Amino acid sequence: MGKKISEKTLKKSFLNWFFWNGCSQQAESMLGMAFGQSMAPVIDELYDTKEEKAEALERHITLFNTEAQVGSICNGIVCGLEEANANGQCTPELISGVKVALIGPTSAIGDSLWVATIIPILLTMCLSISQGATTIPWIGPVMYMVVYPVLTCWLSWKLFKVGYRSGIEGMHSFMSTGKIDILTDTMTVLGLTVVGALTASFVSCVLPIQIVKDVFDATTNTLLENQVLFNANTMLDSIFPKILPLGLTLFVYYLYSKKKWSPLKLMGLILVLAGVLTFIGYTTGFYV
Repeated sequence: MGKKISEKTLKKSFLNWFFWNGCSQQAESMLGMAFGQSMAPVIDELYDTKEEKAEALERHITLFNTEAQVGSICNGIVCGLEEANANGQCTPELISGVKVALIGPTSAIGDSLWVATIIPILLTMCLSISQGATTIPWIGPVMYMVVYPVLTCWLSWKLFKVGYRSGIEGMHSFMSTGKIDILTDTMTVLGLTVVGALTASFVSCVLPIQIVKDVFDATTNTLLENQVLFNANTMLDSIFPKILPLGLTLFVYYLYSKKKWSPLKLMGLILVLAGVLTFIGYTTGFYV
């Protein structure tokens, strides 16, 4: 009987990655130190001498980066390869090469599937629930705080086990058929659709410019007070519905992607603009 990683050690390796994958992220090795921490229990169980353990740990603290949730499949595959290496069926060079090869596809799939699709859909559901449940609006945030970590843990663990069981052969088969490109493109389109729906539904931006006058109704011989003769927001929506939220979203996207503004800086800009425009609205009488 060859060496075999126990279920307890696999769970410990997964939990190390799940809870600590971003704890050591830095420019030199990105997630490399966290990956090494994840592999530590596996290495400790598979190898006997300190020299073997040190050598194995050194190859797992090198440069590595991926999307953490979907990227757990990398950890599973490498666990399987380390098991094969401990039994003389693999080489350290192959393990290092496989790690590098997995960075690109798992990052692309993870960003498209998780960051750009699942998270926006979950946020949309929770926001809709909060808006609909006016008496208990806190139910949406609570639902997100419960569902998100549970769903994340379940998905990551399943992918970790898939990686361990299928090994590099299964991943290579998946990549060689071209399915990875189809999946990435599909998830990208779905993610963009979801983001577009979020923009139309939850981004609020209005232009509160109106012409209001008292109008004399000759048919009833009465004076109608404060009649809206012109509403800039209604006019714009009649030409292009939700054009202002779309414009605001594209402006923020431009600052983020082209000008490299940080999310914190963007939120600060929006907060300042909201405060200034609200102040102007009340001082000029638009919001009275």
